[in-house]
Amino acid sequence: MSGTPRTLWLGQHHRSKHQLRLSYGLDELHFASSYWYADVDFLDLEKRHGRELLEKIYFYITAFEANKLCSLRPDVLDLGPYRRFHTAAFADLWRTVAHRVWGQWRYEHDDPHYAGPEILGDTVTCDVGPLAVTPGSVQTLSFCGGGKDSLVALRLLEGSGIAYDSFAYSSSIYGASEPQHGLIDGLLKHASARHHRRLWTYDDFLDSPVARLHPELGSRYLLAAETPSSVFAALPLALTHGYRNLVVGHEHSADFSNLTWERSGEEINHQWGKSLQAEILLAEQVRRELLCNVDYFSLLKPIYDSLIFALLADDLPAVASTHSCNIQKPWCRRCPKCAYVWLGYMAYLPVAEVSAMFGENLLDLPENQLAFRRMLGLEEHTPFECIGTVGESRLAFELCRRKGLKGKAMDVFEAEVPAVDVAASLERYLQIGSSHAIPPSIFAPVRRLMEAGVARARRELPC
Repeated sequence: MSGTPRTLWLGQHHRSKHQLRLSYGLDELHFASSYWYADVDFLDLEKRHGRELLEKIYFYITAFEANKLCSLRPDVLDLGPYRRFHTAAFADLWRTVAHRVWGQWRYEHDDPHYAGPEILGDTVTCDVGPLAVTPGSVQTLSFCGGGKDSLVALRLLEGSGIAYDSFAYSSSIYGASEPQHGLIDGLLKHASARHHRRLWTYDDFLDSPVARLHPELGSRYLLAAETPSSVFAALPLALTHGYRNLVVGHEHSADFSNLTWERSGEEINHQWGKSLQAEILLAEQVRRELLCNVDYFSLLKPIYDSLIFALLADDLPAVASTHSCNIQKPWCRRCPKCAYVWLGYMAYLPVAEVSAMFGENLLDLPENQLAFRRMLGLEEHTPFECIGTVGESRLAFELCRRKGLKGKAMDVFEAEVPAVDVAASLERYLQIGSSHAIPPSIFAPVRRLMEAGVARARRELPC
């Protein structure tokens, strides 16, 4: 594969009533993903809305499922059977996602100049315009991954009187599908979704030994742009059931970078796919190219992680059913994500309840010491995980210290971190910001609930 441009190619999809099978590859390497929907009939959708519109949706699903092959440094992208959908808008979105999502990958591979594959062929004007979804009896679909953010988003919808259905999808990134859905179902038992929509995904790329067997590709690990992929994967559900609001739980903390890379001068953000910038770009693309009256937005974008933790205080039975680990679900207790969520739970929730969930003091585990140092801003960058900012971590440590928590990481906090002004930190991290894309009719009642949560947190948390 050396000596000639490496080509990431998209192959022909195959669909049946409930399955969409995607093919893609790099040069002679072939991969496939299968999407299985319990509540979508692709054949019926094609009859009702036309084959070409559905083909365009299949194209977006395929392209952003296959973009994980950017981990193999392709030079060019051949759209194959989808060349007729190569619009300038698609090209701009593809380039942005490839550059920003793979920023961490480029940093860890010391490759500041890789810009992602160049799309072969000229852009076109697509004859298939966006379709207006016919609104259903429930117009809000709320993504649920089973974590604290999903729980808070569901509670905000319920408290605002907004009817919603839930959407849970499994991914090969996190292991077998059925255990993933089982854990999410455990959390949804505490919620009031009208219907539970599910997507099963099976992928033979992320599970493959391609990086080990092909060292000439120069890739140490494989990365996927999960959030953009999941947005396009939800569109068949929106079209089938009449959803006009696709809701996620991505907090304001996700907008902050892990570091500024000196070699390129760019900000590297592990969570860029969850950022407000990504949210707006994806929402605009959906409306411009595919479904013109569908909104995609995060219900938690106005608030920091600190307030999200505080909002959980009145929902302890449901908190016990959350999970966030990306290594060994529900909790491996020895990764940055587990360490961070445990820290936040300990800081804002009853210690006894959290101890019953985790069973050990994560401050003392040797595997977590580097992660805690990074959270506290004592290393070159914060952990490459979906966690909060340095300021939020320092505030959580101080709240834990005041509760009497001990451990190796607490010793480091007390010795190396300047004194935390709790009152000033709470003033910053309990605020409700204005940078978000939530429709006004939804944000008004949601804001009232957030404000009530802020008032309660300020009364109950020590200053």
